[in-house]
Amino acid sequence: MKSLIKYFLLTTPILFLISCEKDEEQINSQLKYPSIPDVLYQYADIDLPEHFDTNPLLNLVDYGGDNQVTNEGATLGRVLFYDVNLSVNKSTSCGSCHHQKNGFADPHPLSRGHSGLFTHRNTSHIVNARYSSRFFWDNRVNGLENQVLFPIQDPLEMGMTMDALITRLKNIPYYPELFTAAFGDVEINSTRISRALAQFVRSILSYQTKYDEGVAIGFSNFTEEEFLGHALFISNETECNHCHITANFHLNDAINNGLDSEYADNGRGLITGNESDNGKFKVPSLRNVELTGPYMHDGRFVTLENAVEHYSSGVAPHENLDDRLTTDGQIGGNPRHILFTDLEKSAMVAFLKTLTDYSLISDPKFEDPF
Repeated sequence: MKSLIKYFLLTTPILFLISCEKDEEQINSQLKYPSIPDVLYQYADIDLPEHFDTNPLLNLVDYGGDNQVTNEGATLGRVLFYDVNLSVNKSTSCGSCHHQKNGFADPHPLSRGHSGLFTHRNTSHIVNARYSSRFFWDNRVNGLENQVLFPIQDPLEMGMTMDALITRLKNIPYYPELFTAAFGDVEINSTRISRALAQFVRSILSYQTKYDEGVAIGFSNFTEEEFLGHALFISNETECNHCHITANFHLNDAINNGLDSEYADNGRGLITGNESDNGKFKVPSLRNVELTGPYMHDGRFVTLENAVEHYSSGVAPHENLDDRLTTDGQIGGNPRHILFTDLEKSAMVAFLKTLTDYSLISDPKFEDPF
């Protein structure tokens, strides 16, 4: 009996190690490995059109400070972005809510998180994020490196803690090589995860649209309808380009655009606690707007036609209504209803569709590598 116990004590650690090895082999055998090209895609030093190289857009560029985009860093970021291992139950990735074919937005009013529950707001698209310094509909987060970690740790979205994520990534066999290529050694930590994800998101640039082609040639490539829509967009009658400014057609600011007279979700006001911020939401870029519906923070408008109609006839009175949407040019003033004709509505939609970047939504360097 003693010899049997001695044998058991001696062999148990060996059996345990063999069992652990088999478990690890089984886990690794079930992993989907990312497909990485031998010659990395070009993410860094993209040559943008001249109209991107002008102020005030240049003043908005966040180059990442000492976290410059590199091909290796963005490659790691791409893998992290699409890896479901970043969610607590391995069901959800960043790419689950930011679909390339939808201009990196979600085609549903609200997104489903790792447990199947809905998020509180519509998923914002992340194209040309390099021109933003504040993020989310309520502008609650400063800096892209900070923003990319929020969905991972959000209880509704991906439900992970950073400690748990770091431990998990250290045990996934394809990450050591990717982290080494991006940062020089195998260390995995929250800063490097943040930096790699930010590099990938910062590299998602939209600049190859019909509109961009037309800038240098006076929009002679536009149809008559598209040309009318552009003229309306920049006219004093609509002042659309006073909120959707620059070649990126966006603002960093949050404004009240008259969606409601009373808001169930007070947006920026929930963050600051100031009543003067109630009903204010970030002004998103209109690039790829044809693809990024439904629209507004709650996804209430299914189509572009619905969104245009809001500014035509649906702006509601509110004490914080942006002055650019009032008849008297005062915050909280009388809502301005442009009352587009049917021809003008169609023209506005036609112009907005010239902002669709078909190259972006088919570019393999932004595709899911799994």
